[in-house]
Amino acid sequence: MAQRPPRNAGLNIHQPYSFFLEKEVDLSGLSIDSATILLTNKECPWRCLMCDLWKNTTVRSVPLRAIPEQIAFALKNFPIGPAQLKLYNSGSFFDSAAIPVADYTEIAKLVESARHVIVESHPRLVGQKTLFFRNLLSPSLEVAIGLETIHPRVLPLLNKRFDLGHFQAATHFLAAEGIAIRAFILVNPPFLNEKEGIDWAVRSAEFAFSCGAAVVSLIPTRAGNGAMERLQETGEFTPPGIPNLEQAFERALDLKAGRVFADIWDIDKMPGCQVCREQRTQRLQAMNLAQTCLPAIRCSACSPA
Repeated sequence: MAQRPPRNAGLNIHQPYSFFLEKEVDLSGLSIDSATILLTNKECPWRCLMCDLWKNTTVRSVPLRAIPEQIAFALKNFPIGPAQLKLYNSGSFFDSAAIPVADYTEIAKLVESARHVIVESHPRLVGQKTLFFRNLLSPSLEVAIGLETIHPRVLPLLNKRFDLGHFQAATHFLAAEGIAIRAFILVNPPFLNEKEGIDWAVRSAEFAFSCGAAVVSLIPTRAGNGAMERLQETGEFTPPGIPNLEQAFERALDLKAGRVFADIWDIDKMPGCQVCREQRTQRLQAMNLAQTCLPAIRCSACSPA
């Protein structure tokens, strides 16, 4: 924490700090409108090593009704009612210090026009509050969990403060209750070289699917929180380039165990060839929707024949 840059100023607890609309493939294989609302709320207490999401959080719990106000604000600004809605709060939806339980009923009313709602949570917070929220909803519920990696040495070093047993317990609980599961997997986490980073991302995706996940989202590990820059200086972290993400994505799709998405929200900041960057980005976007590998990009600048 002492290595952190300043927190982003100017957050409004009555508005989400960001929201946007994109396309995503649903369980039936259809491309649907998926809205993401990035809620402004109290910082996650877990403080994972690689996390930079705290930059857009508050130091105190937000008051009652602030979260519903944020959701209502975003929904009014979408041109259509999205079929899928992601309520991401830079931490755990079921952390009462972040999202007050007393707001669940109003939140459920606000999202009743959607078909599917996705929230995120630490595996150790999945439980009775999850069922309480699910029972209030008209849409189906999905819980996204940051598994990150199953590497036995790296996972404890990420300060996630859970082990694979906690992840399995959470996913078994969710599956038994008919709640869908999504897993976030890091590509090139710290303490691994580039080849290991790709290999372990695929192995982690395979584990997540074996635990009942319907979706795996591959997230390029990024710098930006101070600690990661220090690890980069010592050679213990190498930010993944676009080819790293491509390779992990292709291999995870080849598992044919569930939907796989490559997270390209910050792809402009990723190392990569400037000549073919746009083509590679478009290929990743197309593969997210096609859910199959498309012909590789051949670039004379970075991959000459």
